[in-house]
Amino acid sequence: MSTVGDWNDAAKELDAIVASFDEGEVSVDELFVKLERATAIIEALEARLDATKARVDELAPRLSKVLESE
Repeated sequence: MSTVGDWNDAAKELDAIVASFDEGEVSVDELFVKLERATAIIEALEARLDATKARVDELAPRLSKVLESE
């Protein structure tokens, strides 16, 4: 299982997986592999969102101080 690339690439890959489900292109043999990959992508993107939110929460008070001093 390969790692998740940048945000846009991961989102495109996830969209392609979902589209293959919608179009009925997935064989029974591929179903588990694609579901596993989709889950890995979603988990990786959620982790990135959580990390970004934590950084924003950390920086927001500092930004407020700077803006208040202007």
